Amino acid sequence: MEKRILWFGILAASVIFCAACGSDKGGSADLEGSLSDILAEVYEKADLSEDFRESLSYYETLELNGDMEVSVLGTDEIEYVEGLVSMPMMSSVAYQCVLLRVSEDDVETVKQQIKDSADLDKWVCVSAETMLVESRGDVILFVMGENDVAYALNSAFQQL
Repeated sequence: MEKRILWFGILAASVIFCAACGSDKGGSADLEGSLSDILAEVYEKADLSEDFRESLSYYETLELNGDMEVSVLGTDEIEYVEGLVSMPMMSSVAYQCVLLRVSEDDVETVKQQIKDSADLDKWVCVSAETMLVESRGDVILFVMGENDVAYALNSAFQQL
Protein backbone atom coordinates (compact mmCIF):
# COMPACT_ATOMS: atom_id res chain seq x y z
CA MET A 1 0.00 0.00 0.00
CA GLU A 2 2.82 2.42 0.82
CA LYS A 3 4.39 1.75 -2.58
CA ARG A 4 1.14 2.68 -4.33
CA ILE A 5 0.89 5.93 -2.39
CA LEU A 6 4.53 6.73 -3.19
CA TRP A 7 3.99 5.82 -6.85
CA PHE A 8 0.85 7.98 -7.02
CA GLY A 9 2.69 10.89 -5.39
CA ILE A 10 5.54 10.66 -7.89
CA LEU A 11 3.09 10.45 -10.78
CA ALA A 12 1.11 13.47 -9.53
CA ALA A 13 4.30 15.52 -9.06
CA SER A 14 5.45 14.60 -12.58
CA VAL A 15 2.15 15.72 -14.10
CA ILE A 16 2.26 19.02 -12.23
CA PHE A 17 5.92 19.57 -13.18
CA CYS A 18 5.27 18.86 -16.88
CA ALA A 19 2.22 21.13 -16.93
CA ALA A 20 4.17 23.95 -15.29
CA CYS A 21 7.08 23.69 -17.72
CA GLY A 22 5.04 23.76 -20.90
CA SER A 23 6.67 23.87 -24.31
CA ASP A 24 7.18 27.58 -24.88
CA LYS A 25 10.31 27.74 -27.04
CA GLY A 26 10.70 31.52 -27.10
CA GLY A 27 10.13 32.24 -23.45
CA SER A 28 6.87 34.09 -24.02
CA ALA A 29 4.24 35.01 -26.57
CA ASP A 30 5.14 36.50 -29.94
CA LEU A 31 5.71 40.23 -29.97
CA GLU A 32 3.18 42.15 -32.04
CA GLY A 33 4.07 45.01 -34.36
CA SER A 34 6.87 45.84 -36.72
CA LEU A 35 10.51 45.40 -35.78
CA SER A 36 10.89 49.20 -36.01
CA ASP A 37 8.12 49.67 -33.45
CA ILE A 38 9.62 46.99 -31.18
CA LEU A 39 13.07 48.58 -31.36
CA ALA A 40 11.66 52.04 -30.65
CA GLU A 41 9.88 50.67 -27.58
CA VAL A 42 13.03 48.89 -26.38
CA TYR A 43 15.05 52.11 -26.70
CA GLU A 44 12.30 54.09 -24.97
CA LYS A 45 11.96 51.70 -21.99
CA ALA A 46 15.65 50.84 -21.51
CA ASP A 47 17.49 52.33 -18.56
CA LEU A 48 20.18 54.05 -20.65
CA SER A 49 22.55 56.88 -19.77
CA GLU A 50 21.80 60.34 -21.15
CA ASP A 51 25.04 60.20 -23.17
CA PHE A 52 23.97 56.98 -24.89
CA ARG A 53 20.46 58.31 -25.53
CA GLU A 54 21.97 61.41 -27.09
CA SER A 55 24.24 59.30 -29.31
CA LEU A 56 21.23 57.35 -30.62
CA SER A 57 20.28 60.36 -32.74
CA TYR A 58 23.44 59.71 -34.78
CA TYR A 59 22.76 55.99 -35.26
CA GLU A 60 21.07 54.56 -38.30
CA THR A 61 18.36 51.95 -38.25
CA LEU A 62 18.40 49.88 -41.40
CA GLU A 63 16.53 46.91 -42.75
CA LEU A 64 18.93 43.98 -42.71
CA ASN A 65 19.67 42.69 -46.20
CA GLY A 66 21.97 40.19 -47.88
CA ASP A 67 24.74 42.75 -48.40
CA MET A 68 24.99 43.40 -44.64
CA GLU A 69 24.49 39.92 -43.18
CA VAL A 70 28.14 38.91 -42.87
CA SER A 71 29.11 42.26 -41.39
CA VAL A 72 26.21 42.37 -38.92
CA LEU A 73 25.53 38.69 -38.12
CA GLY A 74 28.95 37.21 -38.89
CA THR A 75 27.44 34.88 -41.51
CA ASP A 76 25.01 34.84 -44.41
CA GLU A 77 23.71 31.38 -43.45
CA ILE A 78 20.99 32.56 -41.05
CA GLU A 79 17.39 32.29 -42.25
CA TYR A 80 15.06 35.00 -41.04
CA VAL A 81 11.74 36.49 -42.08
CA GLU A 82 12.82 40.09 -41.49
CA GLY A 83 15.68 41.87 -39.81
CA LEU A 84 16.55 45.31 -38.51
CA VAL A 85 19.88 46.69 -37.30
CA SER A 86 20.61 49.86 -35.33
CA MET A 87 24.22 51.03 -35.30
CA PRO A 88 26.45 54.06 -35.60
CA MET A 89 27.70 54.55 -39.14
CA MET A 90 30.95 56.25 -38.16
CA SER A 91 31.98 56.00 -34.55
CA SER A 92 34.64 54.83 -32.16
CA VAL A 93 31.92 52.95 -30.25
CA ALA A 94 31.52 49.20 -30.65
CA TYR A 95 27.75 48.83 -30.79
CA GLN A 96 24.98 47.21 -32.76
CA CYS A 97 21.46 46.14 -31.90
CA VAL A 98 19.71 43.65 -34.18
CA LEU A 99 16.15 42.37 -34.18
CA LEU A 100 15.32 39.30 -36.25
CA ARG A 101 11.92 37.79 -36.78
CA VAL A 102 12.34 34.08 -37.51
CA SER A 103 10.20 31.01 -37.82
CA GLU A 104 9.11 29.97 -34.32
CA ASP A 105 10.63 26.52 -34.90
CA ASP A 106 14.04 28.05 -35.76
CA VAL A 107 14.50 30.41 -32.80
CA GLU A 108 16.97 28.32 -30.80
CA THR A 109 18.91 27.28 -33.92
CA VAL A 110 19.25 30.89 -35.10
CA LYS A 111 20.30 32.06 -31.64
CA GLN A 112 23.07 29.46 -31.62
CA GLN A 113 24.15 30.40 -35.15
CA ILE A 114 24.47 34.03 -34.06
CA LYS A 115 26.47 33.10 -30.96
CA ASP A 116 28.79 30.94 -33.06
CA SER A 117 29.30 33.56 -35.78
CA ALA A 118 29.37 36.92 -34.00
CA ASP A 119 32.71 38.69 -33.60
CA LEU A 120 33.10 41.06 -30.65
CA ASP A 121 36.26 42.41 -32.31
CA LYS A 122 34.77 43.17 -35.74
CA TRP A 123 35.30 46.91 -35.37
CA VAL A 124 38.63 48.44 -36.45
CA CYS A 125 39.92 49.93 -33.21
CA VAL A 126 37.42 48.86 -30.56
CA SER A 127 35.78 45.73 -29.22
CA ALA A 128 32.37 45.13 -27.70
CA GLU A 129 32.39 44.19 -24.02
CA THR A 130 29.54 41.77 -24.32
CA MET A 131 27.16 40.00 -26.66
CA LEU A 132 23.61 39.06 -25.75
CA VAL A 133 21.31 36.91 -27.86
CA GLU A 134 17.83 36.59 -26.37
CA SER A 135 14.35 35.93 -27.71
CA ARG A 136 10.69 36.62 -27.13
CA GLY A 137 8.45 34.39 -29.20
CA ASP A 138 9.65 34.62 -32.80
CA VAL A 139 11.77 37.78 -32.30
CA ILE A 140 15.46 37.57 -31.50
CA LEU A 141 17.40 40.45 -29.90
CA PHE A 142 21.13 40.43 -30.69
CA VAL A 143 23.18 43.18 -29.02
CA MET A 144 26.91 43.78 -28.99
CA GLY A 145 28.28 46.71 -27.00
CA GLU A 146 29.07 47.90 -23.50
CA ASN A 147 27.74 45.73 -20.67
CA ASP A 148 25.39 48.33 -19.19
CA VAL A 149 23.84 49.16 -22.56
CA ALA A 150 23.42 45.53 -23.64
CA TYR A 151 21.81 44.47 -20.36
CA ALA A 152 19.54 47.54 -20.24
CA LEU A 153 18.30 46.81 -23.77
CA ASN A 154 17.75 43.14 -22.96
CA SER A 155 15.82 44.03 -19.81
CA ALA A 156 13.56 46.38 -21.76
CA PHE A 157 13.10 43.74 -24.49
CA GLN A 158 12.09 41.08 -21.95
CA GLN A 159 9.55 43.47 -20.40
CA LEU A 160 7.69 44.12 -23.68
